[in-house]
Amino acid sequence: MRLVLLLLVAIVTGALQQPDRRPVVSQKVTEMRIPVGATSLYARDVGRGHPVIVLHGGPDFDHGYLLPELDALADTVRLIYYDQRGRGRSAENVSAEDVTLESDLADIDRVREHFRLDSVALLGHSWGAVLALEYALRHPARVSHLILMNPAPVSSSDLSAMRQEYVKRLGAEMARQRAIVASAGYQAADPETVAARYRIHFKPALKKPADYETMMTRMREGFLSQGKGGILKARAVEDRLMRDTWETGSYNLLPRLGSLRIPTLVIAGDHDFMAGSAERIAQAMPGAALVMTRGCGHFAFLECPAQFRGAFNRMLAR
Repeated sequence: MRLVLLLLVAIVTGALQQPDRRPVVSQKVTEMRIPVGATSLYARDVGRGHPVIVLHGGPDFDHGYLLPELDALADTVRLIYYDQRGRGRSAENVSAEDVTLESDLADIDRVREHFRLDSVALLGHSWGAVLALEYALRHPARVSHLILMNPAPVSSSDLSAMRQEYVKRLGAEMARQRAIVASAGYQAADPETVAARYRIHFKPALKKPADYETMMTRMREGFLSQGKGGILKARAVEDRLMRDTWETGSYNLLPRLGSLRIPTLVIAGDHDFMAGSAERIAQAMPGAALVMTRGCGHFAFLECPAQFRGAFNRMLAR
């Protein structure tokens, strides 16, 4: 079985939240559509201050899983979220085969141009960190800061190492996950079956049971909202993006990262089985600050918000 690239969270806009953990965001939220070719991207703008474009993980999900916790940063910066093409609310009039790494990078530039910004900070989570680095390598003058939160691997060899660690942590549950993925319900994108698979898939990704249940609630509600058609399209998009990157066999950004002179924060958790990727990225980038949080997994914004916020604010002050 081919592991769907890890981590990349799941989930979609409209997910249930736990009210007692929801930060209060006093700033006005503005929603809009940004035209790109024959379709448009859903975007969400909140806060004031230094502009930060948020790049969600997946690559087959949308920005919804980052909320509401990440909005807590909106009292000091301007957060610009958007759903990447073919995912979430940016899926209408999109053919999955037309979504590529290059189209994803062009969309970042289109979002930047839409808001008339000469340069922006890029905050990428998991797969979003890969996009942030790819964009920065092409357009370094357009990026003021990089915040790489729980970054996914940026080389084919690191992906292989991460998968080995993942299988080791999952243990006997790996066989049950394989059975679900092979089932008719999963192949047909039945939301409940997909949610059941991801309860197993994300089990080693979060340290604390309460955080795990929070993310699993969002995941299930997200898949129900997305529906079979949305799930299948997002899967096809993921397949294409993996072919453009990790599955080439020779994909490796690490040797090129030394050319970047952009203030960079790399943050991961000591429970994150992608922690090795974060360390390798930080080692390859001159002056990058690596923050390894204790007792946290793959979702720094949810699991260790105070540590993440402190590191984020210190980086933006540079």
